Order: sequence, then structure tokens, then C-alpha cells
Amino acid sequence: MPKIRTLRTRKPPEGWDLIEPALEEFTKQMREIEVAPSESRRKVEMLRPIHQLNHQRSKYIYNLFYKKHEISRELYEYCLQEKYVDAVLIAKWKKPGFEKLCCLMCIQKTNQNFSTSCICRVPKDKLDENRLFECRHCGCRGCSSGD
Repeated sequence: MPKIRTLRTRKPPEGWDLIEPALEEFTKQMREIEVAPSESRRKVEMLRPIHQLNHQRSKYIYNLFYKKHEISRELYEYCLQEKYVDAVLIAKWKKPGFEKLCCLMCIQKTNQNFSTSCICRVPKDKLDENRLFECRHCGCRGCSSGD
């Protein structure tokens, strides 16, 4: 999980004022998640909200740069360098078959039983229709591209 820096080491590029309120809102939500009580949740469920918020924040910047073309490359690279977004997750989204990837833990074979990918990476048409499933790491219910 990338650490969010509150003290900027260099001046942000032009266009920062457009995305700053959204990033501040994500930071506020992250702080709320960190201080939320976790005694009633299982151990594997405690990090789910953090993974989901990391995905939302990274997807927000990814969409602004690659899909909508609303921010400059300089601003995008600034967000990557200052670790406002998860650069490795965005790099995976650019590869075919990983466009909907929810988190990096779902493709790490060392974290899974039988050294395979997570159940959320299996296309829904290959699974039993009556079976409900979710990723044990991030709570995803299906992030494969073959839906």
C-alpha cells in the first residue's frame, strides 16, 4: 500500500487544483478506515477497505489520464512519483487481460492456495451460476476480463 505524503517535496504541476479535492477526499476516507474499529471483523477482512480505496484512487487518476485525457502527463507522473496512486497496479491495467484487476494480491500466486490465481480472476461464465464467491483479500466478486 503506497504511503500518502502530506508534505510535498516539490511544487505540483499545472492542473493540480482540479484533482486535489478528490485526492484529499480519498485521504480523508483512508484516515476514517484506519481508525475504524476492527474487532468484529475477521483477520482477512480488515484490509479490504484499504485495498478498495487504493483501487478507487488509482482508477480515478488512471481514467483522468488514459480514458478522458483531462490531465497532463506531467501531472500524472507527479501523482506517480509522489505515490498518490499505485503505479504497479496501473501498469497492470495497461496490459491485456488485466484491465479490471482489483488488487495485486489477486494475481500473486504465493498468496493463494495451490499456487494459482484468486477466484475473482476466473471468468464468471466458467463458474457455477448458483455459487456466490468473493476474494478473501479485497472482497472482489469478479475482476476478470472474460465476463
